[in-house]
Amino acid sequence: MYHRTRIRRTRIRLVATVAAAGICALGLTACDSGDSGDTVTDKPKAKASASATTGEKPAAEKPAAEKSATPDVAKVGDTIALKGLEDGNKLDVTVVKIADPAKSSDEFTTPGSGKRFVGVQFKLVNTGTAAYSDSPANGAKITDVDGQQFDSTFADITAGPSMSSAVRLKPGGKALGWIVFEVPKASKTDTIQFAMNSGMANQTGEWKLS
Repeated sequence: MYHRTRIRRTRIRLVATVAAAGICALGLTACDSGDSGDTVTDKPKAKASASATTGEKPAAEKPAAEKSATPDVAKVGDTIALKGLEDGNKLDVTVVKIADPAKSSDEFTTPGSGKRFVGVQFKLVNTGTAAYSDSPANGAKITDVDGQQFDSTFADITAGPSMSSAVRLKPGGKALGWIVFEVPKASKTDTIQFAMNSGMANQTGEWKLS
C-alpha cells in the first residue's frame, strides 16, 4: 500500500513538472526578454575626442573641472544608441538639425490652417550585425511643452532631401534625411523621439529641443 501511494505521488509530481515546463514554454518570449519593458532613453553617446579621430597627440591633461563631460540629456547634434526588436538590430541615431518653421519645397503641399511644418534631420548608422530595413518616419514623434505629441507627415521641405520611406542598410550603412511634422503654430516644440521597427521597438530615444 505504501509503495502504491509513493508511486502515485511521484506521478503527480511529474505531471506538475511537465505542466510548469509547458507554461514556461508558452511564456518563453516574455521570460527571455529581460528588458521587455518599454524604456525611453535620453542619454547621448560620448563624442570621440579630437585625438581619437585625427590621430593627434592628446594635449596636456586638463583639471577635472575643465574637462568636457558628456551632457546628461541628449540635444540637437547628439547621438543615441538604440536597439530593435530582433537580435543584431542596432542603430546610432543622431538629430542633426531642426528647421522650425520649415518651408514646403512646392506650392501644393502646405500645412493646414493654423499649423506649421517642423523639420528634423536624422542621421542613422547601422551598428548592428543584421540588415536594417524600416520606414524611419513611422518611428518618430515630436512633443510640445504641453505634452501634445504629433506624428510625422508626408512633405518635402526646402531644408533638404527627405528621409527615404524605405531605408535598407547593411551593417555599417548610413542614411541621412529630413522627417517633417505638422504642429499648431502656437505650439512650442520640446522633445523629439525615435524608435526602431516603425516605433514598435521597446527602446525609444529622446532629444531635448528647447
